[in-house]
Amino acid sequence: MELGPFLNELWIVRYILLEGLWRTVSISLLAIVAGSLLGVLVGLALTYGALPLRWLMRGYTDFIRGTPVLVLVLASYYMLSTIGLQLNPFEAGVLALAVFCSSHVGEMLRGALQAIPRGQTEAAKVIGLTFHQAFIYVLAPQAIRHVLPTWVNTAAEMVKASTLLSIIGVGELLLTTQEIISRTFMSLPFYFFAGALYFVVNYGIERFGKYVERRTTIPS
Repeated sequence: MELGPFLNELWIVRYILLEGLWRTVSISLLAIVAGSLLGVLVGLALTYGALPLRWLMRGYTDFIRGTPVLVLVLASYYMLSTIGLQLNPFEAGVLALAVFCSSHVGEMLRGALQAIPRGQTEAAKVIGLTFHQAFIYVLAPQAIRHVLPTWVNTAAEMVKASTLLSIIGVGELLLTTQEIISRTFMSLPFYFFAGALYFVVNYGIERFGKYVERRTTIPS
């Protein structure tokens, strides 16, 4: 395949590809943010919740983590409609990825919180901090340093998992690329180009993680 014809086709479909890339970034960002926030609640419940709540959250994390993402995507789109919750493909996809992300973030946070010496929590109580204040000022900064590398990997996995949303008709980058290939028959160049775009997105996530890691590192 000559480079000239590919570049010509790439220029023609540039806006279509950018739209697909933007949808992939939007889905991934929403899923990562929503999943991380929900994961914090799950992690706190797993660590400090009452026994029935811990059992419930343990069942939630084990079930979601053991379920393929594709099954969660299909369930969010098709099964929720049977109980009257109508979601469009975009919303269903974000929900599925956010739920999957939350189970991993919750488990990561549980491990990080349990690694912090219990004496620090007790010391926070002694000086009059509420649990909310103790978590923000004492526990969370230390937990972030523990979970950050794994969180970056989870965030990158959400970008990769967004490709599964094409099965329910979400026009993200992969589906957009496949539609272009069906018209141009230039499969290898466009798949390679799409792969490069996914790499750029995940590399951006990695650099963001490195930035946060530098900001949260305790000077020696």
